Amino acid sequence: MRDEIGFELETFLPYRLNRAAEFVGLRFATQYKEKFGLTRPEWRALAALGSVGRMRATEIGAHSAMHKTKVSRAVYSLEQRRWLKRTGDERDRRSEKLELTAAGKRAYAELSALASAYQAELVSLLGARDMKALTNGLGAVEKLLAGPSRHNASPRADENLPAEKS
Repeated sequence: MRDEIGFELETFLPYRLNRAAEFVGLRFATQYKEKFGLTRPEWRALAALGSVGRMRATEIGAHSAMHKTKVSRAVYSLEQRRWLKRTGDERDRRSEKLELTAAGKRAYAELSALASAYQAELVSLLGARDMKALTNGLGAVEKLLAGPSRHNASPRADENLPAEKS
């Protein structure tokens, strides 16, 4: 439905992608929150470390599109659970490398199984053809908008805006 200036919010791609991500993400979030008591940032940090391996906090933020304060809180919480450990970076003493502990790897393995089951459920609900189309469409958007030069950059919207003119 168009508004009085002719804009149709319900067909605006960023709005639809955000809504779809919220619906899909919240449904999964209830599962890992119930089983492990994790917040969304904690899950995303754990998933980044589990899938990539040793990373800096800034790399977790870029990988999972999280602001540094959310990453910092998630890392602290995972460290309190003894799921990750910090080691100094010999090349940059201001930075630390983060990696999962044995307990963190076990938690990641359990969460990966939960995520795989949820993925299978989504495929079942959508159907294989629609899931493939969705995957291809999302891949095209990510490739076009993230591109190779933005691969390691945080895709926060405010960073992509042109500078204000004085």
